[in-house]
Amino acid sequence: MHERSQPTLPVHQAIPAAEGFDNTFALLSEGYRFIGNRCDALRSDVFGTRLMLRRVVCMRGEAAARMFYQPGRFTRRSAIPPTALALLQNQGSTQVLDGEAHRVRKALMLKLQSPESRARLVALVEAEWLTQFRDWPRRRQVVLIQEAQAVLCRAACAWAGVPLANIDEAVLRTAEFSAMIDGAGAVGPRNWMGQALRRHTEQWACEHIKAIRMGAPSDPDSPVAAIAFHTDADGEVLSTRTAAIELINILRPVVAVGRYIVFGALALHSFPEWRTRLAGGDDAALEMFVQEVRRYYPFFPAVGGRVLQAFDWEGLHFAKNDWVLLDIYGTNRHPSSWPDGETFRPERFDKREGNGYDLIAQGGGDFAHGHRCPGEMVTVEIAKATLRLLAANVAYEVPPQDLAVDLARMPTLPASGFVMEAMRPVR
Repeated sequence: MHERSQPTLPVHQAIPAAEGFDNTFALLSEGYRFIGNRCDALRSDVFGTRLMLRRVVCMRGEAAARMFYQPGRFTRRSAIPPTALALLQNQGSTQVLDGEAHRVRKALMLKLQSPESRARLVALVEAEWLTQFRDWPRRRQVVLIQEAQAVLCRAACAWAGVPLANIDEAVLRTAEFSAMIDGAGAVGPRNWMGQALRRHTEQWACEHIKAIRMGAPSDPDSPVAAIAFHTDADGEVLSTRTAAIELINILRPVVAVGRYIVFGALALHSFPEWRTRLAGGDDAALEMFVQEVRRYYPFFPAVGGRVLQAFDWEGLHFAKNDWVLLDIYGTNRHPSSWPDGETFRPERFDKREGNGYDLIAQGGGDFAHGHRCPGEMVTVEIAKATLRLLAANVAYEVPPQDLAVDLARMPTLPASGFVMEAMRPVR
């Protein structure tokens, strides 16, 4: 961390400044490495710059994560571009609420992620994969990201209580959720496509909420019923549109797990000695491997917050509305927490006790009171189940292809999407 000699100086006066008046174009060209590149150059884990002409404090590392995820310290409102917010959460969702409103809505989201509910979702994912595997030998090639998103979309919708009626609807919903995820970090056509398709998804979700409220739900314990009849902190049920947004916000993240699955397959291809260990169903090995996939490979690059009330931290004074970006990618590789962090080494998680702030792939801190993703545990379980099945139940070849991961693209994937061929069951 940059040395500071005077207490409680205004943050933008006390921290190093990145070169250039505005670094928006640098962010777009460097992507995941934007914050880390400047931290390295300035030899500081915090610096100031401008993005989109607005002053921002950029930070990385466990200490910064502990500060950032202090409950009640930051709001997500006006902290990320509206074009990204519209695809990732949207107005009125849990993530943009604060205080009691956030606590009550977050309790609903955590209830939907109970151990029993997670187990049911994972079982549906496994069943969908086994069905998909039976079809693979008839096909010359498959692209894993496409397969994973389709499997996860069908499983998520069945779990939530909004099962997809037919193949055409499954293809459409998968395309919509996938476009939201892929467009969230983009400027231009990818983002525009995601927003256009999201409007269709919201109409679909609204129709489900209306139908459930007009008649008895087929499963009163389903996630969609829980959302439809949830009473918010103000004592009122959610508006139809807000309920639809929250329905989307429990489905889209499941589809996004497909990216971790692709990175897991890439890791199995790059480090084939792990295939036998995962195929054997060793839960400890699966846990280590998946956690290292989440740490090592890029998911989303950073998270933003606006200061709710002024506070002091390590000699710095943060004023109300100060904008802060926390580097997720850089924190997950920071040398103070992760020696040889640029190396893929699942063994580092053997008996490792996490503290909630060193690995922040889906946020940090406390699940119940902060903005950490309530679906993190189910993400891990879905990835473990899928990679075990890929290792144990199906053999395949990985033909020559472009597996490069472009860190300037947000969110990113192997360029080819991970092509597989000569698929056959393991006997």
